[in-house]
Amino acid sequence: MRIKRKQILQMTSFVFFVLAAGFGFAASAAVMQSDNYKIQSDSVNIGGILATSTNYKIEDTVGEIATGESTSSSYKLKAGYQQMQETVISITSPSDVTMSPAIGGVTGGTGDGSAVWTVITDSPAGYSLTIKASSSPALRFGSYNFADYTPAGANPDYSWSIASTNSEFGFTPEGNDIVQKYKDNGSACNTGSGGTADKCWDALSTSAKTIAQSTSANHPSGTASTVKFRAESGSSHIQVNGTYTATTTITAITL
Repeated sequence: MRIKRKQILQMTSFVFFVLAAGFGFAASAAVMQSDNYKIQSDSVNIGGILATSTNYKIEDTVGEIATGESTSSSYKLKAGYQQMQETVISITSPSDVTMSPAIGGVTGGTGDGSAVWTVITDSPAGYSLTIKASSSPALRFGSYNFADYTPAGANPDYSWSIASTNSEFGFTPEGNDIVQKYKDNGSACNTGSGGTADKCWDALSTSAKTIAQSTSANHPSGTASTVKFRAESGSSHIQVNGTYTATTTITAITL
């Protein structure tokens, strides 16, 4: 089984996995801050006023020198009143995932696979990473499918478990920035601060689910998040033979 992806950052119409990056605008550092407020940038000058009316607002200043945009092969400088740095974000594009080992249609079995996405951003507010499936159920072969994994309760299952008469497909994220929902205390999910490997299994959805998030910049090293996928056909379930595929969308946006 393969999890195929198309990349919307490419100007083509025939790729197979989606990843998207959001862009915003903010300062990369604060010149002054407290527990409740942050001044992103300041200016040394004379004069200046904020004037408003019913339809307009104007902010001006007097006395600045060496203002404007300067660039080189390695740097870009925006100097002067209200010159702000553009906040950027990038995300890696891993290869398609092939589940292994192959699952017997009559005997059943379990196939696993994983992919790693590294997000880099200089946004002082951090980023958010989401995942969603293009169909429901996500893993399909023609009119046949593996059902989306069904956790026992509102939270992800700490341990993967399906009935012997079913076949299901699910995922779990791992990494330093995973959200609370996928953290564990060694026995349950959405509690504690741990990130035990191969635990906290959830179902893919056609609605985006947040899997990782940070509240600060991570430039230049970035932060990697691993998404592990699992498909299982129970020993008392017959699964039609075929190459089952799932298309997922991974989206990273600045906050």
